[in-house]
Amino acid sequence: MKRILIVKVTSLGDIIEAQPVVADIKRAFPGIKVDWAADEMFADVARWNTGLDRVLCAPLRRFKKARSLADFRSIAASIAELRAERYDVVIDIHGVYKSAIIAFLTRSSRRLGYRSHDLGERGAAFAYTGRLAPRLAGNAWHGMRVSVSEALGYPLEGPPVFNLQVPSGSTLPPAGVAPLAMLFHATSKDDKKLPATHWAAIAREVISRGYEVVLPWGSPAERVEASEIAALVPEASLLPPLDVAEIAQMIDRAALVVGVDTGFVHLAHALQKRTIMIFVATSPELFGIESPFRSITIGDGRSVPPVEEVLRAIEYVHTEPGAAAAGDASVATA
Repeated sequence: MKRILIVKVTSLGDIIEAQPVVADIKRAFPGIKVDWAADEMFADVARWNTGLDRVLCAPLRRFKKARSLADFRSIAASIAELRAERYDVVIDIHGVYKSAIIAFLTRSSRRLGYRSHDLGERGAAFAYTGRLAPRLAGNAWHGMRVSVSEALGYPLEGPPVFNLQVPSGSTLPPAGVAPLAMLFHATSKDDKKLPATHWAAIAREVISRGYEVVLPWGSPAERVEASEIAALVPEASLLPPLDVAEIAQMIDRAALVVGVDTGFVHLAHALQKRTIMIFVATSPELFGIESPFRSITIGDGRSVPPVEEVLRAIEYVHTEPGAAAAGDASVATA
């Protein structure tokens, strides 16, 4: 094989967590070229992967909302670019209509996708000439690595390698003297949120450890929520409005990230930051993160975890691996 295409179109957290398949493939097949197809909204995240050779993208989400002629032309141009390369294999690890259409439009005679019961949209099956093995029960991110390794016939080795390099920026607030901690309180769904009082207790604990605490936000409603937390903990500060790349640059600067199940917390984990991901209404078994003494998932995905559980997690990610007995670093995990 000389070149393959991975299709994973959205969203932020999913694309981040899928990036280790690139390092896996390149380890198994030295010299192979690996391309990625994504929605334009998330393409920069894939471009941060130093192992990818090319990122193909189109404004699919934007066109669905606005139906503009300019976006239609961009999509047409992206199709031409997609068909200009003859891929040995195309692997769709998304499994919905839009990803299947991308796979189908390639000139590849080998297009692999999930089995019907594993697809997000069963009609996507029309695009595939072969099927991936049934998805494993358990963590979805590990499952993607397993699916691709089995499809291409190589053994899966070692922990996930993300190889993400966030470009530096010059428009960020100046760095302070204290190490930076980011608290990602915001999420698109209300049932995934923690109360402001929880965040205030978390912020106080983090500040007591010598961190500068900042609160990112992305909409007027999220700014109001961040202000409520800051009102309870005046030492915490609101960040100015930042775009995705700028928030990523702040994460790259941070020493600790605590947040609910959002794409930016997945990015912190991928960038090897001390990371705590809190699950309130989504499955920690399927979408959690884990790296010994660095990243941890807490919560059962059915209720708001107690503050004490978050505080134990903060202690855990500050424990040196060889410095404590196993019982000293214990923490409730999902």
